[in-house]
Amino acid sequence: MEEKLKQQPSSCLKIVLFGPESTGKTTLSKQLAVYYECQWVPEYMRIYLQKKWDEEKKTCTYEDILPIATGQMKLENRLAQKTNKILICDTNLLELKVYSEVYYKEKVPEILRKISLENVYHLYLLTYIDTPWVPDDLRDKPHHREEMFLRFKNCLEHYNLPYVTLKGSKTSRVRKATQIIDQLRKEKK
Repeated sequence: MEEKLKQQPSSCLKIVLFGPESTGKTTLSKQLAVYYECQWVPEYMRIYLQKKWDEEKKTCTYEDILPIATGQMKLENRLAQKTNKILICDTNLLELKVYSEVYYKEKVPEILRKISLENVYHLYLLTYIDTPWVPDDLRDKPHHREEMFLRFKNCLEHYNLPYVTLKGSKTSRVRKATQIIDQLRKEKK
């Protein structure tokens, strides 16, 4: 199991979108991938849980956490091999760890806790809650947005991970993200 959750070696710059639901992560991921003409990794949790909802009308359980983590890393590792410049990740295992803590009273599979901190990303783009809430089959915390944002922010600060908070319009978020990513690219050369 541990090998399935680890990042495979890659020379690309890894950027991860991080934050509460309905804060524009997927939209921004796609915009950045178009801007940089690079690969982006979709959020496997959404794919997995939407299928479960459509087929069974059931939501996420604790037993779903590791299959979701495995699917996420399989996607990330496969797409990381298709680029040598930038990989935009709509989410990562650390985000899944935060959700597991929130939904299952701080309970997280030990292997996820370990590997989520071993996998390395060059930058976390923390998305703020100033975007409109968009309901769907899977989102369920419209009244806990501030609390959830603070959970994600505190996680990044607790582990001293490189991040920047993105606020404002889609345009301003893209502009700020690309300025920071461009600077990282210069430093990496």
